[in-house]
Amino acid sequence: MRTNRRTTAALVTLTAALSLTTLAGTAATAAAPAKAAAPVACSAATTKVTVKEVQRPINHLLLTAKNTGTKTCYAYNAPYLRFDEAQSPTHVLRDSVPQAVVTLKPGQSAYAGIGTSSPEGEDGYDAKKLGVLFSNRAANGSVGTTAHPKLPGGSVYVDSSAFVTYWQSTAADALYW
Repeated sequence: MRTNRRTTAALVTLTAALSLTTLAGTAATAAAPAKAAAPVACSAATTKVTVKEVQRPINHLLLTAKNTGTKTCYAYNAPYLRFDEAQSPTHVLRDSVPQAVVTLKPGQSAYAGIGTSSPEGEDGYDAKKLGVLFSNRAANGSVGTTAHPKLPGGSVYVDSSAFVTYWQSTAADALYW
């Protein structure tokens, strides 16, 4: 009978140990967070780009890029803008560099301010088209294809003083410049 009791006790102990190991493995699997998809660079394919006129400051537009994708994206540096068939992109206002790259979870937006003209500007004209490209991380090229948001009122007056800010987390920060 001692052998049966020892065997029974050993089996009970072994069964309990296996059950605890199985439960611990199940708990660890359940507690492990799902691995999130790696963030990507924002592009015209993963965002909806819009532009609107603002009351203040005067001669400014607000560019908005809303993440419509399923992954978090980074709005690197400043957008590259081209009004109509301009020979070069719109000047980037270097003083507007944010403290960190603007990170957009799905549904969130990044903002850039566009100064269209000033009293010091020259060679002004009414632009009817705007092309927007997203910068790559190194700021030495673009990512994806060009977005073509509609200009408010169908056209906007721009001159040689036009500029764009870096991407910002809030509209207020983008329009500060």
